Amino acid sequence: MKKITTRGKVAHLQSSTDEQEDMQPFKLPFWKRTFDILFAGLALLCLSPLFLLIAALIRLESKGPIFYAAERVGMNYQVFDFYKFRSMYVGADKMVDKLQKDNQYIKDASGKTHQEELPVDDDEPFLIGEEGPITESTYLHEKRKKQEASFFKMSNDPRITKVGHFIRNTSIDELPQLFNILKGDMSVVGNRPLPMYEAEALTTDQWAERFMAPAGLTGLWQVEKRAQATDMSPEERKQLDVEYARNFSLWMDIKIILRTVPALLQKENV
Repeated sequence: MKKITTRGKVAHLQSSTDEQEDMQPFKLPFWKRTFDILFAGLALLCLSPLFLLIAALIRLESKGPIFYAAERVGMNYQVFDFYKFRSMYVGADKMVDKLQKDNQYIKDASGKTHQEELPVDDDEPFLIGEEGPITESTYLHEKRKKQEASFFKMSNDPRITKVGHFIRNTSIDELPQLFNILKGDMSVVGNRPLPMYEAEALTTDQWAERFMAPAGLTGLWQVEKRAQATDMSPEERKQLDVEYARNFSLWMDIKIILRTVPALLQKENV
């Protein structure tokens, strides 16, 4: 895994020897950028009354800004300010480390976290890692933990306000990203932009390809997640991101948008 550092607003991948790795930048097709501008501009015009209503409700419930802005990593590892309606209490970001034990992405099917001690096999071969000898089973175990913890989610999150639960379940909190689309940070359809710590976990050769596609307001994994009854694993989510990066087209984007509308009517919190 490589580290991500920022210079200005561009994320750079660095190896342990601090050598820069060059990546061929992805260029957004003209048809996609044109569609983004028309779609986002019309949507902002039509939704302006809703923006005013949500802003008033957020301000009435809790102190703090109406909008939430945080750095996210998108297409070509570009870092940008990602806009949402604020759905959490102020200072919620600082609580992530304390709540990590309840992260749904590091729990197995039985509800237990992957922190149990592994059985020791005297005949098991050792591998040489950065910190010295390590058994193969321990290496695979730690690798799985890092992959599963690359996303953070928990049920009944105490950081979320009452208005926040509503706008999250209906995805209204995502609407300010229409401004990101107009700016060119994002596209209507694409792979979700990630926080820095999640993006760093996906800089491996297997998953880096998901950043060779535009960041999106909606995308393939979101509609697939809402369409299935069981929880989607981090592995499935990342595979869908790569699939979109490889195969996106105008027709594929239109189908995802059409699937997004009915998906928003579902009550499941994703």
